[in-house]
Amino acid sequence: MSSPLMMLLRQMPKAELHMHIEGSLEPELIFALARRNQVRLAYDSVEALRRAYAFTDLQSFLDIYYAGASVLLTEQDFFDMTWAYLLRARADRVRHTEIFFDPQTHTARGVPLAAVIDGIDRALQQAKTELGISSALIMCFLRHLPEEDALATLEQALPQRHKIIGVGLDSSELGHPPEKFARVFARCRALGLRLVAHAGEEGPPDYIRTALDVLQVERIDHGVRCLEDADLVQRLIRDRIPLTVCPLSNVKLRVFDNMAAHNLPALLDAGLLATVNSDDPAYFGGYLNDNYLAVFEALPLGRAHAQQLARNSFEAAFLDAAGRQAYLDEVDLFFKEQRG
Repeated sequence: MSSPLMMLLRQMPKAELHMHIEGSLEPELIFALARRNQVRLAYDSVEALRRAYAFTDLQSFLDIYYAGASVLLTEQDFFDMTWAYLLRARADRVRHTEIFFDPQTHTARGVPLAAVIDGIDRALQQAKTELGISSALIMCFLRHLPEEDALATLEQALPQRHKIIGVGLDSSELGHPPEKFARVFARCRALGLRLVAHAGEEGPPDYIRTALDVLQVERIDHGVRCLEDADLVQRLIRDRIPLTVCPLSNVKLRVFDNMAAHNLPALLDAGLLATVNSDDPAYFGGYLNDNYLAVFEALPLGRAHAQQLARNSFEAAFLDAAGRQAYLDEVDLFFKEQRG
């Protein structure tokens, strides 16, 4: 990759819309929190934990992901985790981020939901004033658990409703179709929450369609398998449904054999509103800029694609019209100045 393009990717303003905050827990922070909270880990060193990050599929990743989350017990833990991510985001020129969190992972261990939300929110508010990063918080339901658990979690979160912009659906996709969560998403829709869902990663294109038809989501997380269904692609284009694509994650979890096989160029060429994101950066080998650099190095993508992806990231964000336009203007000015 040419050095000017690499520098452009690193420095351009961008948004991140698909990042699980628990997936930003680096091994060093896991061990620091384990010491602070006197949690016994199954690994005797940071290096041993890093070596365990050898996944064969989504489920083998989730197993170690939940083990890492076991060190999160207090509001300060959630603040420290989120602040560490936000510092990385600033270094990657992230101007706006929409963060996922998994409340059921923590409440099942007896952690109060208020501690989870307050710790994350405190870091997001601090980032706005100190780092200049705007943000939103999206609460995800674990799809391998019953819908009743999701409904109970929603009720539990209602006192903190003002700190959450929307809800999502994550965890094991196969065998857990979107329609399993029809009631809880209908309730969230009635509450005025924004709606997203993981679909079309390991699951089939039909999961994308069901997420749109039954859950009525506004954004599809992953969605890379949509190209297997031409009618679905046309619908996504017509309705401007964003896809939050996570390239390094896709390769790590064997959705694609290698980065050169990724379909991001095909998604863009089709006219889809595709974006680049990091998913679970501590586990999948890189934060947002690492994902951009990896795809541009492996795939036939150039400067025009970079500007399109930067614009797409803000187009797809849950921003008001004025905020979105300000960021789009910032992107266009950046590329204009780089040309000059």
